[in-house]
Amino acid sequence: MSIKKGDFIEINYTGRLADGEKECFDTTYEDVAKKEGIFSQKTKYGPVKIIVGEHHVIPGIDRNLEGKEIGKYTFKIADVEAFGKKSAQLLKLVPSRVFAKEQIKPYPGLQINMDNEMGVVKNVSGGRIIVDFNHPLASKDVEYDVEIKRIITDNSEKINVFFSLVGLKAENISIDGDKAVISFKVELPDELKKPLVDDLKRFTGLKTIDFEVLKKESKKD
Repeated sequence: MSIKKGDFIEINYTGRLADGEKECFDTTYEDVAKKEGIFSQKTKYGPVKIIVGEHHVIPGIDRNLEGKEIGKYTFKIADVEAFGKKSAQLLKLVPSRVFAKEQIKPYPGLQINMDNEMGVVKNVSGGRIIVDFNHPLASKDVEYDVEIKRIITDNSEKINVFFSLVGLKAENISIDGDKAVISFKVELPDELKKPLVDDLKRFTGLKTIDFEVLKKESKKD
């Protein structure tokens, strides 16, 4: 079965720079991370589940996945389909008082998080600091070894994967024919329900999707 846009799949991958040294910068394999010296206790290693074409991976992987079958592949991806090209607009002058307020002493190479944007201090001169908010791998060609482990076809699993990807957790999923009833601990905002229902119908083919609040069990005396 060939993969198409909108398919739910489970993959492993390892990303490397496409230069002579092929430095590894990302992987879902714990043993590879340890071998390459990029292991982190904060990272959860193991296969990841994505929806093809929905921007859960870089554009070059998304595009290359379409038409493939279960198996292992190597994708060579140009910078424009990886982490983009460097932009001068993302080099920003930041007043030193901003760092002083946070009791941070800036120096070249310091990684900072400013307004939820990651940046690297490039230059410190007097009262002004140049911070580069480009992605660290911007303007770099990359290479990914990708293992497509399986195509997810069960609608209950699809729904769980979908909510995981959007940062929600369904407590219970009941499917009867072309109707699904999905339970949450709290009531979802009305403005959120319609786009969620529209996406779930598109991805699963279900005709009716209802949300409900999980009933609390009454305490026994």
